[in-house]
Amino acid sequence: MVTFETAPVATEAMQARVQGVQDAGLPWLVAENGQGIVGYAYAAPWKARDAYRFAVESTIYLAPEATGRGIGRRLYDALLPRLRAGGLRTAIGGIALPNAASVALHEAMGFTKSAHFREVGFKFGRWIDVGYWQRMLR
Repeated sequence: MVTFETAPVATEAMQARVQGVQDAGLPWLVAENGQGIVGYAYAAPWKARDAYRFAVESTIYLAPEATGRGIGRRLYDALLPRLRAGGLRTAIGGIALPNAASVALHEAMGFTKSAHFREVGFKFGRWIDVGYWQRMLR
């Protein structure tokens, strides 16, 4: 799992994040196996200003043992139709780079690269680039 968190997220903070997404009328989906949660996907507003109301940032996180099993694809297969049905126009996925598996997933799901920001994150003593992939929903 690649995340820009630098410390563990408290349960209450995670619950507040989920609630905030749901309060915005957007989906938060969870993938489980017999032992527990192995991943999740959600969409959040791209920007706060009203003109951006038809754009969302889509996010998928998978547990390390869940990668390469099609779970990310199944999460996107469930998430994207919900976004489209909600009247949204575009989904934007941010990817910490390098991350060949996430790039491959997004491109297989019809996303195309639209931006690359160099050294915008700093974690574990190194700078991290972020790329953005976009998919039109309509």
